[in-house]
Amino acid sequence: MPTRRALALSALSLAANRPALAQTRSSDPGIAMPRPGRRAWAAQLPVLRIGISGGENESDRLGRYDGYRRLLEETFGVPVRLFPASDFAGVGQAFAARQIDVAQMGAANYAGTWLDTNGGIEALVAAEGDDGSIGYVAVMVTRADSGITDLAGMRGKSLAWADPASTSGYFAPRAALRAAGIPTEPGAYFSRTGFAGGHEQAVIAVLGRQYDAACTWASGQGEEARGFTRGNLRAMVDKGMLDMRDIRVIWRSDPIPSGPIAARADLPAAFKDDLRRFLLALPVAHRDIYEAIERGGGTGFRTVTHADYALVVRLRQEEAAERRRRG
Repeated sequence: MPTRRALALSALSLAANRPALAQTRSSDPGIAMPRPGRRAWAAQLPVLRIGISGGENESDRLGRYDGYRRLLEETFGVPVRLFPASDFAGVGQAFAARQIDVAQMGAANYAGTWLDTNGGIEALVAAEGDDGSIGYVAVMVTRADSGITDLAGMRGKSLAWADPASTSGYFAPRAALRAAGIPTEPGAYFSRTGFAGGHEQAVIAVLGRQYDAACTWASGQGEEARGFTRGNLRAMVDKGMLDMRDIRVIWRSDPIPSGPIAARADLPAAFKDDLRRFLLALPVAHRDIYEAIERGGGTGFRTVTHADYALVVRLRQEEAAERRRRG
């Protein structure tokens, strides 16, 4: 009989693939960038602070977001500051401390931060894949010369998680493995597990033979030989850090809902409306900037609400309850 966790994961997959209902998409006709000019909301938000999650080195993150920063400044007439976090949890902590105003987040990190702040953040948009879904996948990769070709071959081997607050790098694959009857406690199936410090670092740890396999994220669409259409593998290929011939994808999850770009819930509604319009128009009006912050392609953004992540919130609540029982 399917476990509650398996049923919840199945529901997450359906949520990632279901068609948009009364949502606005970048591909809709008539989507245009907001006209440049300082807004009335700038009196309450004189500096826009953008949080950037971990997962790759800081200089690369700042470089990818620089065009985005400058375009926001030109459009809204307010200075924009970038705040790279050392890890995924850092963005949630910065939201809770009111140190940032907007950030792109994984679904699990969004859910955890929403719980930690008592609904203090609001989902605005999420990226669509090339097929129009708002899903992506977790993948487990090994070295191509490892001799490991599937999950059965991982028995007694070491596994690197990307980050404890990452949906695809920890939360989703751990839940999926456990739903399939594979225990994730060190020594139970895998010889050891650990956190690499980010998605990029996890793949590097595999290439450097520190771990036998690692979990990261990919669109799951397009050519695997190029790192798929978007995601960490594609970003590493594009930066010359990875040759896909050196690794093997041995497992991929069912689709996971793409995490949102979220804002503090207490910010002016007019600001959130302007930012939604800016983001929806970005993939067409400034494709290079969109691809830089999204690390690849896709059809653009789609408006989302908290309801799109209700199942992820429930899984986070169950995870927290389980930790309390163990503690």
